[in-house]
Amino acid sequence: MVVLTAVDSRGPSLIEHQSSQRYFDSKFSREAVKILPGEFFVTTRDMLLVTVLGSCVAACIRDPERGIGGMNHFMLPDGGTEATSRSARYGGYAMELLVNELIKSGARRSALEAKVFGGGRVMASLSSANVGERNSSFVLDYLKQEGIPVLAQDLQDKHARKIYFFPRVGRVLVKKLARVNNDTLARREREYQERLARTDASGDIELFS
Repeated sequence: MVVLTAVDSRGPSLIEHQSSQRYFDSKFSREAVKILPGEFFVTTRDMLLVTVLGSCVAACIRDPERGIGGMNHFMLPDGGTEATSRSARYGGYAMELLVNELIKSGARRSALEAKVFGGGRVMASLSSANVGERNSSFVLDYLKQEGIPVLAQDLQDKHARKIYFFPRVGRVLVKKLARVNNDTLARREREYQERLARTDASGDIELFS
């Protein structure tokens, strides 16, 4: 596992790391990596990257000519409190980590393209603060400013989502979760939010190819 740490002079160290949760996905017959809140993963191989999103957002970014791609999973609430302002800075850092790791792995910045997902209104405690909407706006604004085109997006709405990203070919499958283990999803996102501060019944699968 590669651990990357950024030290913020205004608060504790903020840690983002490459996921180490590898497994073999029998449905798609390939090695897969599960990405949890606060994690990212970059690969040059023909793998599958998987995550489940509530109010968080995932950016799937790749160099289509070299077949190098990666995904992150982050939360970006912004607001007046210390916790939310700190995590707003963290969102930009999380995107920079993904882009920088792609370039270190051989991708060219000028060739990068993105597909973005998440920002759903699935947790009452976060819906009232429009966290998903702010996450969605942030990731689109960030990619626009960096000159990385967004080829597809599925943002906001009221559903959790399970994302399957095939970096080698750029295909993304999105499964809308009509019901999800909300306790698990809420706990993961709450723990991630707290860390920044100091199954399923599914709908149709959408293909973003």
